[in-house]
Amino acid sequence: MTAHVTAARERKPGWIRAQWPGGERYEQVIELLREGELHTVCEEARCPNIGECFNRGTATFMILGGTCTRACGFCAVNSGRPSALDLGEPERLARTVERLGLDYVVITSVNRDDLPDGGASVFAACLRAIRSRSSALVEVLVPDFEGNWDALDAVLDAGPAVLNHNIETVPRLYPRVRHRARYERSLELIGRAAARGAPAKSGLMLGLGETRGEISALLRDLRAAGCSLLTVGQYLRPSARHLPVERYAPPAEFEEIAEEARTLGFTHVESGPMTRSSYHAEAQAAAAGLPVRGLHVA
Repeated sequence: MTAHVTAARERKPGWIRAQWPGGERYEQVIELLREGELHTVCEEARCPNIGECFNRGTATFMILGGTCTRACGFCAVNSGRPSALDLGEPERLARTVERLGLDYVVITSVNRDDLPDGGASVFAACLRAIRSRSSALVEVLVPDFEGNWDALDAVLDAGPAVLNHNIETVPRLYPRVRHRARYERSLELIGRAAARGAPAKSGLMLGLGETRGEISALLRDLRAAGCSLLTVGQYLRPSARHLPVERYAPPAEFEEIAEEARTLGFTHVESGPMTRSSYHAEAQAAAAGLPVRGLHVA
């Protein structure tokens, strides 16, 4: 394939289908995000579910700017030197949550390895700001904070409903897939969150060259660490500059992995080709026993 051919033009199997972005609700969500000067991982990471989710009035907020200090081989988010912290972001986020009348909120971020705490204080500030204006439950999808466990504690002290950290892939592939990350460190983060009593959640991608046996071992590692909520999706190449898709796993394989995970004791599993980290997040929270009142999720 020549360099000018983009990933979007690569032939995909018939089960890879996403709703085209658009519609009245989609435009309303976009307008509110622009008004609040807020980022979403839905847009920045080119999530294939953006049309479906925005038209349901759902989104996953991405804090700490739109530039990541890492350059992982699978991720479409811009990498480079981030701008200075936006100290007004937590309050703008809280106002947007209040205006949308949300019951459940997901907040994630870019990696900010340039900050001493990796941005943990901003996560905590967002949690406190939302709580001051809303009764919404808040799930956080956090980076690894480079193993700074005081930073993780600062986030947990602010009381997230769910602590999510994506393991992404099997340990053998980490050097190629997850720039500057460590498999054991991610497992420890999940274990520490679970030990603090927060429902721990993680996610992985298929199609990067992993074997079925490696996936089974990863599932056992996650359960041993205390992870109870799981998402499994197909890796889709964002552009020709990113890692190629080694294979497209058929829907039946996702079902098999979900059944294996449930047998291991995971409380709730979302597994399918188009599943992403925050897909149907409210259903996972409800399965963990949290009092999710409605179907509005951000």
